[in-house]
Amino acid sequence: MTKSELMARLAEVFAEKHPESELQAKDVEQGVKVLVDTMTRSLAKGQRIEIRGFGSFSLNHRPARVGRNPKTGESVNVPEKHVPHFKPGKELRERVDQAAK
Repeated sequence: MTKSELMARLAEVFAEKHPESELQAKDVEQGVKVLVDTMTRSLAKGQRIEIRGFGSFSLNHRPARVGRNPKTGESVNVPEKHVPHFKPGKELRERVDQAAK
C-alpha cells in the first residue's frame, strides 16, 4: 500500500462512518503527512515509537565495516550508521498469520 492509497482508504472509511461530514482529501493528506513527519522526527532523535497492537519502531546501530564493490572486488569502507527497525506486535503477527492461511 502506498501513501496515496492509504489516504484514499482513510477518506473512504471516514465518509462511510460519518456521511454528514465533509472530510476533504487535503485534510486526510495533511493528517498522514503530520503522522509520518512526527514519526520520522522522533526516530531521528533516537526515540522509540510504539503503537499498541501494531508494532514498534526503533533504531539499530550498524558499526563501520569494510565491504566489497561487487563489480570490481575493491575494498570499500562503509561508515557506521543508524537504521530504522520495525518489530511487529503480537496482534499484527496473529492477524497476518490468519489472513495468510
